[in-house]
Amino acid sequence: MKLSVVIPAQDEEGSIGGTVDGVINVLSREEIDYEVIVVDDGSRDRTREVVDRIGNSNPRVRCHPSHYKRGFGFAVRAGLDEFTGDAVAILMADASDDPEDLVRYHRLLDEGWDCAFGSRFIRGAEVHDYPRLKMVLNRLANWFIRVLFRHRYNDTTNAFKAYRREVIDTIRPLLSNHFNLTVEMPLKAIVRGHTYRVIPISWRDRTSGTPKLALREMGSRYMFIVLYVWLEATLSRGDYRRRDERGDAIPAAHAVGDLPPTSHSG
Repeated sequence: MKLSVVIPAQDEEGSIGGTVDGVINVLSREEIDYEVIVVDDGSRDRTREVVDRIGNSNPRVRCHPSHYKRGFGFAVRAGLDEFTGDAVAILMADASDDPEDLVRYHRLLDEGWDCAFGSRFIRGAEVHDYPRLKMVLNRLANWFIRVLFRHRYNDTTNAFKAYRREVIDTIRPLLSNHFNLTVEMPLKAIVRGHTYRVIPISWRDRTSGTPKLALREMGSRYMFIVLYVWLEATLSRGDYRRRDERGDAIPAAHAVGDLPPTSHSG
């Protein structure tokens, strides 16, 4: 299974080199077929130059200038237009995600799961230097999503996830232009009948550059996309769910991947 890693990047010259090198080292060590697509989201620094330098010595790495206007969601969508693998993982450019978790994601997808989701808030996960206010807002948002969709997954808002190619085809068209894409993709995958598995992952706060997610982003745009998918799940009568070999819609309840037995709520 070839794994494409899409990395949206805007003014990340201080971290993008280390992020890409980490991905290359881990996937090469595990002999996983891969490509790395860094989507340059209108950077005004040397982000593209850094990636091009790596790509000159490794043809599996390339920098793709986003063909949409600026915005995190647009950048991810541009990468999803370009990837060539059997599966795709979304990875942050700021080195907050652990490349070792890509290997575990790849194994889950290779086992047959449609989606590989990580959680930073279950036993076995590691979180370092998470800003306190952001943590409070994160837990409230994820609690609301869990109650609304009646699933046990407690880290829907995290961008770092992996999907088989057919999942990306199923959840299109994607509507989110900004960070609310991080909840649109997994929620659509779940309500449209795809299987998923949740594992503990590691996260650490960035050590260079500036965060791109403003706290106000956590408001109306997230609420809109969450309610949009909830309305689809509640009112569409399965019109958008994937179908089995007989053409019958696969119910959302079929797309369950329980949290590990040692997990706790959060």
